[in-house]
Amino acid sequence: MNLPLNSLLDRDDATENARYNMVQQQVRPWNVDTDVVLDALYTVRREDFTPPAHHALAFMDVEVPLTDDVAAAAQGMCMLPPRVEARMINDLDIQPHERVLEIGTGSGYSAALLSRVAREVVTLEINPELADMARENLLSAGCTNVTVRVADGSKDVLPEGPFDVILLSGSVEILPQELLPHLKEGGRMAAIVGTLPMMRFTRIEKQANQNLTTTPWDVVAPRLQGFAKASRFAF
Repeated sequence: MNLPLNSLLDRDDATENARYNMVQQQVRPWNVDTDVVLDALYTVRREDFTPPAHHALAFMDVEVPLTDDVAAAAQGMCMLPPRVEARMINDLDIQPHERVLEIGTGSGYSAALLSRVAREVVTLEINPELADMARENLLSAGCTNVTVRVADGSKDVLPEGPFDVILLSGSVEILPQELLPHLKEGGRMAAIVGTLPMMRFTRIEKQANQNLTTTPWDVVAPRLQGFAKASRFAF
């Protein structure tokens, strides 16, 4: 059925209002203030990276499942809330000449945002079906500087490195030190680290003599698959 032109225009207006409210009411209050990141949030169509069954959730402050499995979010197969995705990218201070490795592609939305702030993005997804989804979404969005690869970021070879920035788009129990050799000197790596009930966004800057680690904010996020767990002590 063809919708009347006025209905289509109203739908576009509603979508853009929802996008504006997402940025102004969710993202900016979370200390996301870098112009290039804010511009990316306005220009990358988040709804195009959201599965059709969950379009109503595209601009909400929730995790969006990427499959019909009721446990999808718990298994890490979800889009993170927009404020979380945006602030992780914001706090990495990515420059236009830099190369970024993302682990945990999902639908490709974070990679699309990264593509607007970096020169090149390599993004790894352990689930082949999600990788295919992300490739299609990124191609449709015109993100020509993004490469999607099916890989386990916790152990697979990373021939494209070293990178200026490594972003883990999900949580891990401990920060994976094994990724540091794939980071350039002066580069930054970030992940959400810890266990329930509290996790922290953790940023590490690689330096010659010591690595500078900061944990500026708390958030809870689904686990990325494959990464090591923290040691458990039994008494």
